Amino acid sequence: MIKDKKVEAQEKSSVRLTVTVDKDSVRKEYDTLVTDYAKSVQLKGFRKGHVPVVVLERKFGESLKIEAAEKVLESSLKEVFDEIEERPLPYSTPRMENELDLEFDKDFTFVVSYDVYPKITIGAYKGLEIEAPQVIIGEEDEKRELEALQEQNSVVIDKDDSSIAKENVVTVNYVELDDKDAEVASTRREDFVFTVGSGYNIYKIDDDVIGMKKGDEKVFEKEFADDYEIESLRGTKKRIRVTVTAVKEKQLPAIDDDLAQDISDKYKTLDDLKKDIRRRLEESAESRIRQLKSDAVIEKISEASSVDLPESMIQAELESSWRNFVSQLRAQEQQVIAMLESQGRSQEQLFQEWRPAAEKSIKAQLLIHRMIEDEKIEATDEDAEAEVKRQAESGSMDSAELMDYYRKNQMLDMLKHDIQEKKLFDLLFEQNKVKNGDKVKFLDLMKRNQ
Repeated sequence: MIKDKKVEAQEKSSVRLTVTVDKDSVRKEYDTLVTDYAKSVQLKGFRKGHVPVVVLERKFGESLKIEAAEKVLESSLKEVFDEIEERPLPYSTPRMENELDLEFDKDFTFVVSYDVYPKITIGAYKGLEIEAPQVIIGEEDEKRELEALQEQNSVVIDKDDSSIAKENVVTVNYVELDDKDAEVASTRREDFVFTVGSGYNIYKIDDDVIGMKKGDEKVFEKEFADDYEIESLRGTKKRIRVTVTAVKEKQLPAIDDDLAQDISDKYKTLDDLKKDIRRRLEESAESRIRQLKSDAVIEKISEASSVDLPESMIQAELESSWRNFVSQLRAQEQQVIAMLESQGRSQEQLFQEWRPAAEKSIKAQLLIHRMIEDEKIEATDEDAEAEVKRQAESGSMDSAELMDYYRKNQMLDMLKHDIQEKKLFDLLFEQNKVKNGDKVKFLDLMKRNQ
């Protein structure tokens, strides 16, 4: 069937494939198609299955030739892709470069282009030098975590007879008023709850409501700066009527042995809780420093490496980021697009903003995959079982149940890949110099590069 084929490399890991199919195979495909239609088609004036071929060709000639050409294209591409190394990426559909011109007196030639797995020229990844910060975990970090647990175990009670103060939890109804004191219906909000001082309200009325009591109603005049966080309010003046419907206050438990026991049965004393807080802070810092070291070594390797990224690979990454973006907003795609349009932006602009990060991420993952292959790093079933056991112990879970979860959700391969990556970076940290960087506070460490 295939008389000739030629693959030409193009930019961005794309190839141009030219295929020539001999005319006898084309004629056979066409004749088979017409014969099949003659047996099944039903035309006025003829019994089903008894339509003469000449009638079919006179009535549907061009359509039959196009369909036959498409069948030849499909079958010949399948044959070629079984023979050549330059196969298309799963998300790269071959694009036609010429018209499907089917003539029976000559061979049939068509040209398609598509993206292939990129050629990777990897730079040196041993003998490098990177820097990692040193973390300082102080008493203030332990205190902050302890106070957060105290806050989580607080009780909120009514405060009907007292005026609003900072940290109170208030419920309000609010609405904007126009120049004639009429309500702007679209801005009305009922039973809105926020903690005074948190700033978690669009008009930032925290300071305004201090001193008000349940049942009080006031009109506030607010002026918003040109760089205000909410675009629709920038550079505007608003009059907002606010009615307080509930005032509550938090009662914080004492930081003592009882609080520790209320948090978990595994704590007998406050000291047990403090030791566990310290352990978790150290583990978080260690994990964050490891990530920074990983980023640093991959960045150095990436600078010395060359990967011609296919456009379809970049688009697939951007589409994945878009789906995650929509999911995080918990909205329908069209609602998100409408929200962007209201801000004078578009999905295409967002993709352009995301593109550098997407290219960097793809290149890093390709290099990691290549190094895993070159170093012949494997993840065994025993490695997977050990990792599941470690995760189960860390999360106070049953290891058998967690392993069953991985199996049911077909996530074992993903787990093994994570193990391979971990082994790779352990190797990289051993074979490259990691020098101590500046000392940083815990919070600064956790926020770095985020």
